[in-house]
Amino acid sequence: MDICNVCGLPKDICVCGEIRKGEVTRRIKVYTVKAKFGKFMTVVEGIEKEDLKTVFKELKRKLACGGAVKEEKIYLQGDHKRRIVDLLVKIGYKRDNIEVE
Repeated sequence: MDICNVCGLPKDICVCGEIRKGEVTRRIKVYTVKAKFGKFMTVVEGIEKEDLKTVFKELKRKLACGGAVKEEKIYLQGDHKRRIVDLLVKIGYKRDNIEVE
């Protein structure tokens, strides 16, 4: 049985991750940049380092696009600014902490 390092509960019933997401005071920025050949990339920055890979995998799966994680930022192929806020809220982040440029 795996035990959470933070709260000491079994990982099956641990809610530390959900609590941490809800208490985030860090702003999450979502914006687009132009990449090679005039294509757009959606960039998400401000996600906690511990959650970066899991959030990245979930966003890629839900948006059906490619992407990468570099320098603590998530890069997704295409312009997904309209949909990404709702997906981050479903994952557990507060809408007030998400800023779309």
